[in-house]
Amino acid sequence: MEDAIRTEGGDAAQDWESRLAIVVETMREMSRQTDPQAMVRAYGRRVRTLMPSDGMVALSRRDLNPPQYRITRSSLWKEQVNPWKDKNRLPLFERGLLGELLYGDKPRIIQDLQVAENDPAAEYLQGQRALMALPLYDSGVALNMVVLLRGNSAGFDPEELPQAVWMGNLFGRATHNLVLAEEVQAAYDMVDRELRVVADMQRTLLPTRLPDIPTLDLAVHYQTAHRAGGDYYDFFALPDDRWGLFIADVSGHGTPAAVVMAIAHCIAHMHPGPPMPPSRMLTFLNEQLIERYTGNNGTFVTAFYSIYDPHHRRLTYASAGHPPPRLQRCGGGEPVALDDAQHLPLGIRSHEPYEDRTRTLEARDRILFFTDGVTEAMDAAGEEFGIGRLDAALAGCHEDPQRAVETVLSAVHEFTAHRPNVDDQTLLLVKVK
Repeated sequence: MEDAIRTEGGDAAQDWESRLAIVVETMREMSRQTDPQAMVRAYGRRVRTLMPSDGMVALSRRDLNPPQYRITRSSLWKEQVNPWKDKNRLPLFERGLLGELLYGDKPRIIQDLQVAENDPAAEYLQGQRALMALPLYDSGVALNMVVLLRGNSAGFDPEELPQAVWMGNLFGRATHNLVLAEEVQAAYDMVDRELRVVADMQRTLLPTRLPDIPTLDLAVHYQTAHRAGGDYYDFFALPDDRWGLFIADVSGHGTPAAVVMAIAHCIAHMHPGPPMPPSRMLTFLNEQLIERYTGNNGTFVTAFYSIYDPHHRRLTYASAGHPPPRLQRCGGGEPVALDDAQHLPLGIRSHEPYEDRTRTLEARDRILFFTDGVTEAMDAAGEEFGIGRLDAALAGCHEDPQRAVETVLSAVHEFTAHRPNVDDQTLLLVKVK
């Protein structure tokens, strides 16, 4: 007797251990899947060892009107159809036993299966004598269902039903999430391709090369935080060898900022006559933006426009709320902020009175024009790079403009521990020969 009890106990232990091993391997395999179709196939193979059946049919009423439903899978099919990508190849039915089960919205076991000859889906149930219907819920409604079939009457143990419903729904949610992830990735890839095109188009609006300005050496760095951005710099050839130097930053990030940046570029280049003096250029930009684009959407543009006269080494400038450029007197003295012409950003208030200021430069003077993505770059503690660190990085007056720009960028990257920048960053450095 004791031997019999011991044997029965050993068989029971072996049974649950075997089932547990199957479940663990099933979960491992599911966790590695990235394709919903492959995941369904793998799950089906595994479940058949835990819950054998003589047939299976899967149903869906997603995106259909009652009493319509589709058969999405069947053990009778030699070739399985991908229900997410080839929906039109799936057979469409109305009513019948399978429709009644699906729209019944709850689990069922039929132990003595009788199928009417005129049932629209009779061929999928032919020769079967018992079924277990497992609804798969989405937003509280059985939009899908798996129907397991057996060839003998009373073929399903009702004790299996709760676990089967639980397992089926957990798997259904996992599959649905995988489908959504695939759709999100496809949508992301499409948007990313479009953003690449936008970024390429935006790059064409920037100068293709630095101009040859008498008595000046120049260097520039332009980096968007996303595919496209709202930073903008430009040069304007003017009469008497003068040159306009323009830098701007659109509020916000990404594609919306890039669109306004492109608009600002177009407006700047449609200025009637030479864009001078700087205050007139900013006034023209401001009125056009307010009248046509930014009046009601809260977008604004900071800008700093200056005109350099190489014959007198004179810089005339006006500012629309842009971070003041840093003038470094390499002949001696502390860096100076060109902040004496500050007014509101473009696109905020009509008839803003922009004003011009003038500085006479000396040999070896350097001016760094920049956007706030440089000084507002943050470290892990949330501290900004700031003006002080910017001036310190510019301290080496012996460096040529390109080397100086690289030194500033290196200081910013070291400060932020090389984390990706969250805002566009533009640097334009000019040095008086």
